[in-house]
Amino acid sequence: MRNTVVLVLVDGLNHATARECMGALQGLCEAGKACLYPVQCELPALSRPLYECILTGKTPVQSGVTHNGHARMSREQSIFHYARAAGLTTAAAAYQWVSELYNRTPFDPARDRHVSDPNLLIQHAHFYFLDRYPDCHLFADAESLRRRHHPHFLLVHSMAVDHAGHLQGADSALYRNSAREADALLAEYLPGWLDDGCQVLVTADHGMNADMTHNGLLPEERTVPLYTIGERFSLDPAARPLQIEICGTICELLGVEHDKCVCVELIKTFPSQSS
Repeated sequence: MRNTVVLVLVDGLNHATARECMGALQGLCEAGKACLYPVQCELPALSRPLYECILTGKTPVQSGVTHNGHARMSREQSIFHYARAAGLTTAAAAYQWVSELYNRTPFDPARDRHVSDPNLLIQHAHFYFLDRYPDCHLFADAESLRRRHHPHFLLVHSMAVDHAGHLQGADSALYRNSAREADALLAEYLPGWLDDGCQVLVTADHGMNADMTHNGLLPEERTVPLYTIGERFSLDPAARPLQIEICGTICELLGVEHDKCVCVELIKTFPSQSS
């Protein structure tokens, strides 16, 4: 069964802050319309390696993308690869490192910031290159792409929570309020996505600690949220998804051929037509 999928990646958001501060998403969970799962991120707990992990299902050790300065094209098969091979449309509103992994590297803002090219893996995109890029702009960028190009797979990657954490740490009003602002933006856009039949996943690459950084083994650095919202999700609280299973799970929802591992417990099963 083929679906339209929106993957929201809230950079630097740890699970505890999501659970305590994202009232709109938690309200959907309490109403039985969404489910929140704790997910342990792979190591190292750094952004570029974990973008690659989430989008390809490969750990940083497997992919070779092991630090943020590793600026090269991905050598793995990603959601974008599988979607394009199946003739689906792809889009992203995301940080420049996503462009460098899957479209072109090095990132050239004049060439790569705004993209509409059917020959690229990410065909339609708005890429930003400042960590302080406002989430309100980012979500508007994403919605513009969705309305204009109707992608089957849309990546929405915001950076404001991570930026706040690096400025003042996880135990700060700035960090918590940035999570609340991301939640408010999701509350604004989610109804339209769901009305159009989108299946939505909201997660993070890594978390954040009180030292204003990440890359260690502390729970607040490694434990990230995964919200599932949409009619194709089981909302089974007993599911235990892994970060490396997000790629394959999205490919299953898209209905494309792939060779990735899947968290089958996340997806709702339907009775056989012959039964």
